[in-house]
Amino acid sequence: MIEEELASLAHFYTLIIDFFVNYSFQVIGAIIILIIGLIIARWIANLTLRLCQKNNVDITLSHFISSTVRLLIIAMVAIICLGKFGISVAPFIAAIGAISLSIGLALQGVFSNYGAGFTIILTRPFVVGNTIRCNDVCGIVEEIRLAHTLLSTEDGEIITIPNKHIVGEVLVNSFENTVVEASIGISYSSCPDQAIALIQQQLSDNAGVVQEPAPQVGIAAFGDSSVELAYRYWVPTKQLFELQFQVNAAIFSAFRDKGIEIPFPQSEITLKNEISLTKKSLDKGVASKHL
Repeated sequence: MIEEELASLAHFYTLIIDFFVNYSFQVIGAIIILIIGLIIARWIANLTLRLCQKNNVDITLSHFISSTVRLLIIAMVAIICLGKFGISVAPFIAAIGAISLSIGLALQGVFSNYGAGFTIILTRPFVVGNTIRCNDVCGIVEEIRLAHTLLSTEDGEIITIPNKHIVGEVLVNSFENTVVEASIGISYSSCPDQAIALIQQQLSDNAGVVQEPAPQVGIAAFGDSSVELAYRYWVPTKQLFELQFQVNAAIFSAFRDKGIEIPFPQSEITLKNEISLTKKSLDKGVASKHL
């Protein structure tokens, strides 16, 4: 038994020696090529990133391009290294293709998000900092990734939207601002021109309200008990509710100071008392008989 084990070890030792004698230069060459390839891949990726930034390419697209270039160079270097050992890469490519097909069928939803993310990065329907509304979700774009897009709200919430739910859907992009639409009613005895001027003044005095495009104020409708005045204005999305509350409070105070009435809902009710009328008629009939 011991002699057999020693013979096996000697045979294994011989194989190792033969391998290093025959392939030592190939191994050293493959290691050197791999190291040089990694260095070149990083250098070209950084160069690509700088060129994209110099040409004002979107930051997400810049990182995606540089990462893709780096991976392609590394893949080419790996193929060269395998060739140094006399290994054919054709079976590996065929195996990778079969595995990719199986994974693609199993992860269709995930890959659809990546495909949609790639479309967003190339077409750029919005960029970081824009305010978008899609599928009843609204927020400021914080980051665009291949799989999903991150939005933030004024309350500090982070909303994650899979990219497949953005591409192909109705998308509203108001850039960095959001429009506020509101209305207030005044009595018919009040002067609408004065009320409109007061609303315009409050919107002009608030430093947070965007003045270009200019706010809009006018008569929207004639109600049963009031004249409805509507006003529209733009504010930065990050201060949406804060500025809306400030404007509403300022308009209410200005109306109260100038004596412009904000009426309560009113209704007129007419009652017909048929019983009283019948009783009066009977009383007149009795009186005429006595006469």
